[in-house]
Amino acid sequence: MTDATTAPATPDTQAATGPDDLRRLVPSSSAIAARESHAIVVAGLNKHYGDYHALRDVDLSIPGGSLTALLGPSGSGKSTLLRAVAGLEVPDAGTVVIGGEDVTFIPPQSREIGFVFQHYAAFKHLNVRDNVGFGPSIRKRPRAEIARRVDELLEIVGLAGYQERYPAQLSGGQRQRMALARALAVEPKVLLLDEPFGALDAKVRDDLRQWLRGLQSETGVTTVLVTHDQEEALDVADHIAVLAEGRIEQWGSPREVYDEPTNDFVKSFLGPTARLRGELVRPHDLVLAHEPVGDAVAVTVERVVHLGFEVRIDLLDPDHGPLSAQTTRGEAARLDLQVGQRVWVRTGQAPVAA
Repeated sequence: MTDATTAPATPDTQAATGPDDLRRLVPSSSAIAARESHAIVVAGLNKHYGDYHALRDVDLSIPGGSLTALLGPSGSGKSTLLRAVAGLEVPDAGTVVIGGEDVTFIPPQSREIGFVFQHYAAFKHLNVRDNVGFGPSIRKRPRAEIARRVDELLEIVGLAGYQERYPAQLSGGQRQRMALARALAVEPKVLLLDEPFGALDAKVRDDLRQWLRGLQSETGVTTVLVTHDQEEALDVADHIAVLAEGRIEQWGSPREVYDEPTNDFVKSFLGPTARLRGELVRPHDLVLAHEPVGDAVAVTVERVVHLGFEVRIDLLDPDHGPLSAQTTRGEAARLDLQVGQRVWVRTGQAPVAA
Protein backbone atom coordinates (compact mmCIF):
# COMPACT_ATOMS: atom_id res chain seq x y z
CA MET A 1 0.00 0.00 0.00
CA THR A 2 1.14 3.52 -0.74
CA ASP A 3 0.08 6.33 1.59
CA ALA A 4 0.36 10.07 1.23
CA THR A 5 -0.33 13.28 3.15
CA THR A 6 0.42 16.99 3.01
CA ALA A 7 1.51 19.87 5.23
CA PRO A 8 -0.48 23.13 5.59
CA ALA A 9 -1.21 24.56 2.17
CA THR A 10 0.39 27.47 0.43
CA PRO A 11 -1.00 28.91 -2.81
CA ASP A 12 -0.09 26.82 -5.81
CA THR A 13 -1.55 27.60 -9.21
CA GLN A 14 0.84 25.63 -11.38
CA ALA A 15 -1.26 24.22 -14.21
CA ALA A 16 -1.50 20.48 -14.74
CA THR A 17 -0.45 19.12 -18.08
CA GLY A 18 -2.84 18.25 -20.88
CA PRO A 19 -4.51 15.11 -22.24
CA ASP A 20 -1.56 14.23 -24.49
CA ASP A 21 0.65 13.94 -21.42
CA LEU A 22 -1.97 11.88 -19.60
CA ARG A 23 -1.96 9.29 -22.38
CA ARG A 24 1.63 8.41 -21.56
CA LEU A 25 0.32 6.65 -18.45
CA VAL A 26 -2.50 4.78 -20.18
CA PRO A 27 -1.86 1.03 -19.91
CA SER A 28 -2.11 -1.30 -22.86
CA SER A 29 -5.59 -2.36 -23.98
CA SER A 30 -5.19 -5.72 -22.24
CA ALA A 31 -4.10 -4.02 -19.03
CA ILE A 32 -7.09 -1.67 -19.21
CA ALA A 33 -9.47 -4.59 -19.71
CA ALA A 34 -7.97 -6.39 -16.73
CA ARG A 35 -8.09 -3.31 -14.53
CA GLU A 36 -11.69 -2.51 -15.43
CA SER A 37 -12.69 -5.99 -14.30
CA HIS A 38 -11.67 -5.07 -10.77
CA ALA A 39 -14.29 -3.69 -8.42
CA ILE A 40 -14.84 -3.15 -4.72
CA VAL A 41 -17.67 -5.02 -3.06
CA VAL A 42 -18.51 -4.41 0.59
CA ALA A 43 -21.17 -6.60 2.21
CA GLY A 44 -22.73 -6.36 5.66
CA LEU A 45 -19.91 -4.23 7.05
CA ASN A 46 -20.15 -3.29 10.73
CA LYS A 47 -17.62 -1.49 12.89
CA HIS A 48 -17.78 -0.44 16.56
CA TYR A 49 -15.48 1.75 18.59
CA GLY A 50 -16.62 0.90 22.10
CA ASP A 51 -20.30 1.88 22.24
CA TYR A 52 -20.07 3.93 19.05
CA HIS A 53 -21.45 2.17 15.98
CA ALA A 54 -19.39 3.65 13.14
CA LEU A 55 -20.65 1.39 10.32
CA ARG A 56 -24.07 -0.25 10.27
CA ASP A 57 -24.65 -3.12 7.84
CA VAL A 58 -23.04 -1.30 4.92
CA ASP A 59 -23.48 -2.86 1.47
CA LEU A 60 -21.75 -1.20 -1.49
CA SER A 61 -20.59 -2.31 -4.94
CA ILE A 62 -18.21 0.02 -6.79
CA PRO A 63 -17.81 -0.55 -10.55
CA GLY A 64 -14.32 -1.05 -11.89
CA GLY A 65 -12.79 1.95 -13.62
CA SER A 66 -15.12 4.43 -11.93
CA LEU A 67 -14.63 7.35 -9.54
CA THR A 68 -16.93 7.03 -6.55
CA ALA A 69 -17.35 9.67 -3.85
CA LEU A 70 -18.21 8.76 -0.26
CA LEU A 71 -20.02 11.88 0.89
CA GLY A 72 -21.33 12.79 4.31
CA PRO A 73 -20.91 14.99 7.38
CA SER A 74 -18.32 14.40 10.09
CA GLY A 75 -19.06 11.17 11.93
CA SER A 76 -21.07 9.66 9.08
CA GLY A 77 -18.66 6.72 8.67
CA LYS A 78 -17.19 7.60 5.29
CA SER A 79 -13.53 7.55 6.40
CA THR A 80 -14.08 4.40 8.46
CA LEU A 81 -15.53 2.72 5.37
CA LEU A 82 -12.55 3.77 3.27
CA ARG A 83 -10.10 2.58 5.92
CA ALA A 84 -11.89 -0.78 6.06
CA VAL A 85 -11.45 -1.12 2.29
CA ALA A 86 -7.79 -0.21 2.72
CA GLY A 87 -7.25 -2.73 5.51
CA LEU A 88 -6.46 -0.05 8.08
CA GLU A 89 -9.56 -1.03 10.04
CA VAL A 90 -10.77 -4.60 10.61
CA PRO A 91 -14.58 -4.80 10.56
CA ASP A 92 -16.49 -6.49 13.36
CA ALA A 93 -18.65 -8.19 10.74
CA GLY A 94 -18.96 -8.27 6.97
CA THR A 95 -16.60 -8.70 4.04
CA VAL A 96 -14.46 -6.58 1.72
CA VAL A 97 -13.75 -7.89 -1.77
CA ILE A 98 -11.32 -6.22 -4.19
CA GLY A 99 -11.00 -7.52 -7.72
CA GLY A 100 -12.93 -10.67 -6.87
CA GLU A 101 -10.68 -11.54 -3.91
CA ASP A 102 -11.88 -11.50 -0.31
CA VAL A 103 -9.37 -9.22 1.40
CA THR A 104 -11.22 -8.72 4.69
CA PHE A 105 -8.32 -10.08 6.74
CA ILE A 106 -5.48 -9.46 4.31
CA PRO A 107 -2.98 -6.80 5.46
CA PRO A 108 -2.99 -3.41 3.69
CA GLN A 109 0.35 -3.91 1.96
CA SER A 110 -1.01 -7.00 0.20
CA ARG A 111 -4.16 -5.38 -1.22
CA GLU A 112 -2.57 -3.62 -4.24
CA ILE A 113 -4.04 -0.24 -3.37
CA GLY A 114 -2.82 3.32 -3.40
CA PHE A 115 -3.90 5.49 -0.46
CA VAL A 116 -3.67 9.29 -0.24
CA PHE A 117 -4.46 11.02 3.04
CA GLN A 118 -5.23 14.69 3.65
CA HIS A 119 -2.01 15.14 5.60
CA TYR A 120 0.94 13.66 3.81
CA ALA A 121 3.91 12.52 5.90
CA ALA A 122 6.47 12.42 3.10
CA PHE A 123 9.95 11.11 3.69
CA LYS A 124 11.57 14.43 4.55
CA HIS A 125 15.07 13.15 3.86
CA LEU A 126 14.17 11.97 0.34
CA ASN A 127 13.76 14.20 -2.67
CA VAL A 128 10.67 14.18 -4.88
CA ARG A 129 12.06 11.54 -7.24
CA ASP A 130 12.88 9.13 -4.42
CA ASN A 131 9.59 9.76 -2.61
CA VAL A 132 7.59 8.89 -5.73
CA GLY A 133 9.81 5.93 -6.54
CA PHE A 134 9.75 4.48 -3.03
CA GLY A 135 6.92 2.02 -3.66
CA PRO A 136 8.36 0.45 -6.81
CA SER A 137 11.84 0.34 -5.22
CA ILE A 138 10.75 -1.74 -2.23
CA ARG A 139 9.01 -4.05 -4.71
CA LYS A 140 12.41 -4.58 -6.35
CA ARG A 141 11.41 -3.16 -9.72
CA PRO A 142 14.32 -2.55 -12.15
CA ARG A 143 15.96 0.83 -11.68
CA ALA A 144 15.44 1.87 -15.28
CA GLU A 145 11.72 1.04 -15.06
CA ILE A 146 11.39 3.03 -11.82
CA ALA A 147 13.17 6.04 -13.31
CA ARG A 148 10.95 6.01 -16.40
CA ARG A 149 7.76 5.62 -14.36
CA VAL A 150 8.70 8.39 -11.94
CA ASP A 151 9.60 10.82 -14.70
CA GLU A 152 6.32 10.13 -16.50
CA LEU A 153 4.29 10.61 -13.34
CA LEU A 154 6.05 13.82 -12.35
CA GLU A 155 5.35 15.28 -15.76
CA ILE A 156 1.71 14.26 -15.52
CA VAL A 157 1.23 15.90 -12.11
CA GLY A 158 3.02 19.07 -13.12
CA LEU A 159 6.21 18.45 -11.16
CA ALA A 160 8.67 17.89 -14.01
CA GLY A 161 11.83 19.72 -13.01
CA TYR A 162 11.14 19.27 -9.29
CA GLN A 163 12.82 15.85 -9.01
CA GLU A 164 15.66 17.05 -6.81
CA ARG A 165 13.57 19.18 -4.45
CA TYR A 166 12.68 18.04 -0.96
CA PRO A 167 9.16 18.10 0.53
CA ALA A 168 9.92 21.21 2.61
CA GLN A 169 10.66 23.05 -0.65
CA LEU A 170 7.19 22.35 -2.10
CA SER A 171 3.88 24.13 -1.58
CA GLY A 172 0.86 22.28 -0.23
CA GLY A 173 -0.59 21.70 -3.67
CA GLN A 174 2.72 20.42 -5.01
CA ARG A 175 3.09 18.02 -2.09
CA GLN A 176 -0.36 16.62 -2.75
CA ARG A 177 0.42 16.09 -6.42
CA MET A 178 3.58 14.31 -5.34
CA ALA A 179 1.40 12.19 -3.02
CA LEU A 180 -0.87 11.21 -5.90
CA ALA A 181 2.13 10.39 -8.09
CA ARG A 182 3.54 8.23 -5.31
CA ALA A 183 0.24 6.37 -4.93
CA LEU A 184 0.05 5.73 -8.68
CA ALA A 185 3.67 4.67 -9.00
CA VAL A 186 2.90 1.11 -7.89
CA GLU A 187 0.08 0.78 -10.47
CA PRO A 188 -2.58 -0.03 -7.87
CA LYS A 189 -5.82 -1.89 -8.52
CA VAL A 190 -7.69 0.83 -6.67
CA LEU A 191 -6.86 4.35 -5.52
CA LEU A 192 -8.30 5.46 -2.18
CA LEU A 193 -8.38 9.19 -1.38
CA ASP A 194 -9.31 10.43 2.09
CA GLU A 195 -10.11 14.17 1.89
CA PRO A 196 -6.97 14.64 -0.26
CA PHE A 197 -7.58 18.32 -0.99
CA GLY A 198 -9.17 19.38 2.29
CA ALA A 199 -6.15 21.32 3.54
CA LEU A 200 -5.72 23.35 0.34
CA ASP A 201 -7.16 26.73 -0.56
CA ALA A 202 -10.21 26.89 -2.83
CA LYS A 203 -8.43 27.72 -6.10
CA VAL A 204 -5.79 25.01 -5.73
CA ARG A 205 -8.41 22.50 -4.60
CA ASP A 206 -10.52 23.21 -7.69
CA ASP A 207 -7.51 22.90 -10.00
CA LEU A 208 -6.43 19.60 -8.45
CA ARG A 209 -9.84 17.98 -8.53
CA GLN A 210 -10.21 18.81 -12.22
CA TRP A 211 -6.79 17.32 -12.81
CA LEU A 212 -7.78 14.22 -10.80
CA ARG A 213 -10.93 13.77 -12.90
CA GLY A 214 -8.89 13.91 -16.10
CA LEU A 215 -6.24 11.54 -14.78
CA GLN A 216 -8.79 9.01 -13.56
CA SER A 217 -10.70 9.09 -16.84
CA GLU A 218 -7.53 8.50 -18.84
CA THR A 219 -6.00 5.76 -16.70
CA GLY A 220 -9.18 3.97 -15.64
CA VAL A 221 -7.96 3.37 -12.08
CA THR A 222 -10.90 2.49 -9.83
CA THR A 223 -10.95 5.42 -7.43
CA VAL A 224 -12.82 6.09 -4.19
CA LEU A 225 -12.82 9.64 -2.81
CA VAL A 226 -13.92 10.56 0.70
CA THR A 227 -15.19 14.12 0.96
CA HIS A 228 -17.60 16.30 2.91
CA ASP A 229 -17.61 18.83 0.06
CA GLN A 230 -20.86 18.42 -1.87
CA GLU A 231 -19.65 20.47 -4.83
CA GLU A 232 -16.51 18.36 -5.09
CA ALA A 233 -18.51 15.13 -5.13
CA LEU A 234 -21.01 16.41 -7.69
CA ASP A 235 -18.20 17.75 -9.85
CA VAL A 236 -15.85 14.78 -10.14
CA ALA A 237 -17.69 11.56 -9.25
CA ASP A 238 -19.36 9.00 -11.50
CA HIS A 239 -21.26 7.72 -8.47
CA ILE A 240 -21.96 9.12 -5.02
CA ALA A 241 -22.70 7.22 -1.81
CA VAL A 242 -24.28 9.56 0.75
CA LEU A 243 -23.64 8.40 4.32
CA ALA A 244 -25.19 9.36 7.64
CA GLU A 245 -24.74 7.74 11.06
CA GLY A 246 -22.86 4.78 9.63
CA ARG A 247 -25.40 3.96 6.92
CA ILE A 248 -25.59 4.58 3.20
CA GLU A 249 -28.65 6.75 2.69
CA GLN A 250 -28.44 6.79 -1.10
CA TRP A 251 -26.26 5.58 -3.95
CA GLY A 252 -26.45 6.86 -7.49
CA SER A 253 -25.12 9.24 -10.11
CA PRO A 254 -24.58 12.89 -9.11
CA ARG A 255 -27.74 13.84 -11.00
CA GLU A 256 -29.79 11.10 -9.35
CA VAL A 257 -28.83 11.96 -5.79
CA TYR A 258 -29.33 15.69 -6.39
CA ASP A 259 -32.55 15.61 -8.40
CA GLU A 260 -34.12 12.49 -6.86
CA PRO A 261 -33.03 12.36 -3.19
CA THR A 262 -34.46 9.46 -1.24
CA ASN A 263 -35.08 11.49 1.93
CA ASP A 264 -34.84 14.95 3.47
CA PHE A 265 -31.34 14.31 4.80
CA VAL A 266 -29.92 13.63 1.35
CA LYS A 267 -31.77 16.59 -0.13
CA SER A 268 -30.62 19.02 2.55
CA PHE A 269 -27.03 17.75 2.52
CA LEU A 270 -26.65 18.00 -1.25
CA GLY A 271 -27.13 21.72 -1.67
CA PRO A 272 -29.29 24.48 -0.21
CA THR A 273 -32.95 23.89 0.60
CA ALA A 274 -35.94 25.93 1.65
CA ARG A 275 -39.02 24.75 3.52
CA LEU A 276 -42.34 25.83 2.06
CA ARG A 277 -45.51 24.54 3.77
CA GLY A 278 -43.37 21.99 5.56
CA GLU A 279 -41.85 20.58 2.35
CA LEU A 280 -38.18 20.85 1.47
CA VAL A 281 -37.55 22.43 -1.94
CA ARG A 282 -34.55 23.82 -3.75
CA PRO A 283 -34.32 27.63 -3.64
CA HIS A 284 -34.10 27.72 -7.44
CA ASP A 285 -37.47 25.92 -7.59
CA LEU A 286 -39.23 28.82 -5.86
CA VAL A 287 -41.06 31.43 -7.97
CA LEU A 288 -41.81 34.93 -6.73
CA ALA A 289 -44.65 37.17 -7.90
CA HIS A 290 -46.25 40.49 -6.96
CA GLU A 291 -49.74 38.97 -7.00
CA PRO A 292 -51.03 35.69 -5.51
CA VAL A 293 -51.13 32.83 -8.00
CA GLY A 294 -52.61 29.43 -7.18
CA ASP A 295 -51.34 28.18 -3.80
CA ALA A 296 -48.71 30.91 -3.39
CA VAL A 297 -47.75 31.95 0.17
CA ALA A 298 -47.45 35.60 1.22
CA VAL A 299 -43.93 36.46 2.46
CA THR A 300 -41.84 39.54 3.17
CA VAL A 301 -38.55 40.38 1.43
CA GLU A 302 -35.81 40.54 4.08
CA ARG A 303 -32.73 40.91 1.87
CA VAL A 304 -31.66 40.79 -1.77
CA VAL A 305 -28.14 39.45 -2.33
CA HIS A 306 -26.45 39.60 -5.75
CA LEU A 307 -24.09 36.62 -6.15
CA GLY A 308 -22.58 37.19 -9.56
CA PHE A 309 -24.76 35.43 -12.12
CA GLU A 310 -27.56 34.67 -9.63
CA VAL A 311 -29.54 36.48 -6.96
CA ARG A 312 -30.61 35.16 -3.55
CA ILE A 313 -33.72 36.62 -1.97
CA ASP A 314 -34.08 36.08 1.77
CA LEU A 315 -37.72 35.92 2.75
CA LEU A 316 -39.80 35.70 5.92
CA ASP A 317 -42.86 33.49 6.07
CA PRO A 318 -44.88 34.79 9.06
CA ASP A 319 -46.19 31.27 9.78
CA HIS A 320 -43.09 29.12 9.13
CA GLY A 321 -40.07 31.40 9.50
CA PRO A 322 -37.24 32.35 7.11
CA LEU A 323 -36.55 30.84 3.70
CA SER A 324 -34.50 31.80 0.64
CA ALA A 325 -35.29 31.83 -3.06
CA GLN A 326 -32.75 31.86 -5.87
CA THR A 327 -33.30 33.42 -9.27
CA THR A 328 -31.52 34.89 -12.25
CA ARG A 329 -30.33 38.47 -12.48
CA GLY A 330 -32.82 39.12 -15.25
CA GLU A 331 -35.78 37.82 -13.26
CA ALA A 332 -34.67 39.78 -10.19
CA ALA A 333 -34.46 42.96 -12.27
CA ARG A 334 -37.95 42.31 -13.66
CA LEU A 335 -39.41 41.85 -10.19
CA ASP A 336 -37.50 44.89 -8.80
CA LEU A 337 -37.79 43.55 -5.26
CA GLN A 338 -37.35 45.87 -2.30
CA VAL A 339 -36.60 45.09 1.34
CA GLY A 340 -39.81 45.05 3.35
CA GLN A 341 -41.97 44.41 0.29
CA ARG A 342 -44.77 41.83 0.43
CA VAL A 343 -44.59 39.20 -2.33
CA TRP A 344 -45.94 35.72 -3.01
CA VAL A 345 -43.88 32.56 -3.35
CA ARG A 346 -44.75 29.15 -4.76
CA THR A 347 -42.99 26.19 -6.33
CA GLY A 348 -42.82 25.98 -10.10
CA GLN A 349 -40.98 27.59 -12.98
CA ALA A 350 -40.31 31.27 -13.38
CA PRO A 351 -41.85 32.89 -16.47
CA VAL A 352 -39.58 33.19 -19.50
CA ALA A 353 -38.92 36.81 -20.43
CA ALA A 354 -40.17 37.78 -23.88
